[in-house]
Amino acid sequence: MKVLLLDTNHPLLKTGLENLGCICDEDYKSPKEEVEKKIQFYEGIVIRSRFSIDQTFIKKASKLKFIARVGAGLENIDVEFAKQKGIELIAAPEGNRNAVGEHTLGMILSLFNKLNKADKEVRQGMWLREENRGTELDGKTIGIIGYGNAGKAFAQKLQGFNVNTLCYDIKLNVGDKNATQVSFKELQQRSDVISLHVPETPLTINMVDAQFINSFKKPFWIINTARGKNIVTKNLVSALRSGKILGAGLDVLEYEKLSFENLFLDGNLPDAFEYLIQADNVLLTPHVAGWTTESKEKLAQTIVDKVQLLFFVN
Repeated sequence: MKVLLLDTNHPLLKTGLENLGCICDEDYKSPKEEVEKKIQFYEGIVIRSRFSIDQTFIKKASKLKFIARVGAGLENIDVEFAKQKGIELIAAPEGNRNAVGEHTLGMILSLFNKLNKADKEVRQGMWLREENRGTELDGKTIGIIGYGNAGKAFAQKLQGFNVNTLCYDIKLNVGDKNATQVSFKELQQRSDVISLHVPETPLTINMVDAQFINSFKKPFWIINTARGKNIVTKNLVSALRSGKILGAGLDVLEYEKLSFENLFLDGNLPDAFEYLIQADNVLLTPHVAGWTTESKEKLAQTIVDKVQLLFFVN
């Protein structure tokens, strides 16, 4: 089986596929149009987020048996068309779920205790204790929206903090010992913190808008380690200004490019983003919640294991 690797990954991915008997070619720089000219010769593709795999690309990949994305979601692939063509789709949410769970918890603790604000002030010679009085996580109600791999990993991390953990998901009966599944209305009534762990789909794009925010009974904190387009940034900023949202931890942004290159190189910042980077109650990271040394290896191994299970186990 010939496999084309389109993004750099942990070396064990290539080694693991070759150990299965795959012939792996690497092309990390050619434009998409150049890749399309040779994709007809390959039965497998491994990609992260370099470019989208659309219908035009898939039509030219006449021998393709699988597309593997080294990440949690498949939003850069035309999933329905690929399925129509009988192509297996492989993602690796198991590979970075622990990293996402830890990052989410870290963001909450940092925001509650004003760690980013206090750190910057001390570095400037300011010793403001009362202004940096924190809030305890103990006794709070955490609402998790999306209870798949990452949501479950985050709920597991919360054990020992004496919190009430709720989850909401479009799938039924996904709750477990770490989180009680509730209706969205109950989540709105009870939550002190909302953590998003949903994929990017038509249902979740712009999900957190003004109506969503104002439907909550009390002011709340929000953490997004899922996808940037899940939140309407201007509505988030309005809620931060009004106090309806107490603080936000954002590992992903509405403004992200597909390949995650640097933002706003021309210096032209949207007004909403300008507010976010100035706000003391906002914590920003560059889409790295699932981006640890350990997860890089786990993601690669997960892809190898799934390819083996689909094509090399009799």
